[in-house]
Amino acid sequence: MSYGDAMNARVRSEERRAEIVRAALEVIAERGYRGASLAAVAERVGLTQQGLLHYFPTKDALLVAVLKDRDQWDAVPATQWRVDLLASLVEYNAMRPGIIQTFSALLGESVTEGHPARAYFTGRYRQVRENMAAVLRAEYGERLPNGLTPERTAPLLVAVMDGLQYQWLLDPESVDMPGAFRDFLALLGEEA
Repeated sequence: MSYGDAMNARVRSEERRAEIVRAALEVIAERGYRGASLAAVAERVGLTQQGLLHYFPTKDALLVAVLKDRDQWDAVPATQWRVDLLASLVEYNAMRPGIIQTFSALLGESVTEGHPARAYFTGRYRQVRENMAAVLRAEYGERLPNGLTPERTAPLLVAVMDGLQYQWLLDPESVDMPGAFRDFLALLGEEA
C-alpha cells in the first residue's frame, strides 16, 4: 500500500468514526445510554454490529468518544472565558436542545455506581469548577461582591447552568434559560 493509499484509508476511517459517533449521539438522545444498543447505532450507519466493533470495541468506548466529541464542540481555552461569555454559552445551548438533552441524560445516568461515564463526568466537573473559579477570579479578584471566594462560587455557577438546562428541557415554554442565567449573573454583580 502506498503512502497516499494509507492516508486515504486513514481519512475514511476517521470519517466513519465521526459518523458512528454522531449516530450514537442520536440514539442515546432518543433512548438514553442504557437503552441505546450497539446494534441500533450500527444499523443507523449501515454497518453490522461486528463492523461497528472494528471502530469501537465496546459500548463504553463509544460513549467516551461521544462525550469527548461533544466537548470539542464547546472547546474554548479556559484562559479565554469571561463571565459575560458564559451568558452567550447558555444562549448557544438553548439553540441545540438535542445535544443538551443527550448530555443531561448521560449526566443523570452517570451518578449510578459502575456507569461507564461516571469517571468522565467526575473529572469534567472538577475541571469545569476550576475553570469557573479562574473566570470569576479574573473578573472579581479574590472576593466577589457577595463576599464569597471564586472557589466557593464556582460550584454554584455550574449548578445554576446545569439546573437551568434540566428545567428548560422539561418545560421550555416556561423557562427562559438565557434570561434566568443573566438574572443569576446579576446576583453575582454583573449587569443583567
